[in-house]
Amino acid sequence: MVLVHRLTSPSNALLKAVRKAVTQGTTTPDGCSVAETFHLLEEALRSNCEVRVVLAAESVRDRVEQTLGRRPDVRLVVVPDALLDRLSATESSQGVLALVRPPVWGLDDLFRGLPMVVALDGVQDPGNAGAIVRAAEAFGSTGGAFLKGIANPYSPKSIRASAGSVFRVPITAGLDPTSFLAALEKRKLNLYAAMPSGGMEASRADFARGCAIVIGGEGRGVREELWTGATAVRIPTAAVESLNAAMAAGILLYEARRQRGRP
Repeated sequence: MVLVHRLTSPSNALLKAVRKAVTQGTTTPDGCSVAETFHLLEEALRSNCEVRVVLAAESVRDRVEQTLGRRPDVRLVVVPDALLDRLSATESSQGVLALVRPPVWGLDDLFRGLPMVVALDGVQDPGNAGAIVRAAEAFGSTGGAFLKGIANPYSPKSIRASAGSVFRVPITAGLDPTSFLAALEKRKLNLYAAMPSGGMEASRADFARGCAIVIGGEGRGVREELWTGATAVRIPTAAVESLNAAMAAGILLYEARRQRGRP
């Protein structure tokens, strides 16, 4: 049986930690991500992540307990609906928030098998970051390298945009670009940099070999340190100069999957 607790005070330390993580777009002090909605709770459970605490509004307690099933390792905290609404980051709260400990991955996890790594450089919008991770899982990427200075992959907004993919795709965050380049060189992998113009068309790039694809930030693009050692690739467009970072990543990852002979 799930262990059930009840809280009613907004000044409770747990509720204050959740509120701060949601407001600031970070993890809780003990390193847990805030995953909101039933879908993300189900995805976390399906991915065998450690779900430490689930906050449920009174009105959806029965549904939450059914979702958790027999999980004695999960602490269920029931709060008044109004209090849960104050914690929610969505316009229409479903009444459930889960504190999930993200998986811990190393560089070797990103480069397993025939590597196809997507690297995020300067991507600031957590929605874009999460959507790129979603595309990475959809098109068979072996992992995501979040270089220093970009959005937190485990922020509430990133998790929502990924629809739960961040619980399964190997991710390293805060990686130094020099270390990333050294890892590619050690493994003799091709490096491609997405560019709005110049370079070869994506369909001509050799994504069938082990490779990494760098997606630059929304304004600055790929930093010089990376693109000087990379092959520039572009996505042919009509009437627009460039694409949203997440859309560009999805197209390039799809092309890589197509070249590797996967439907």
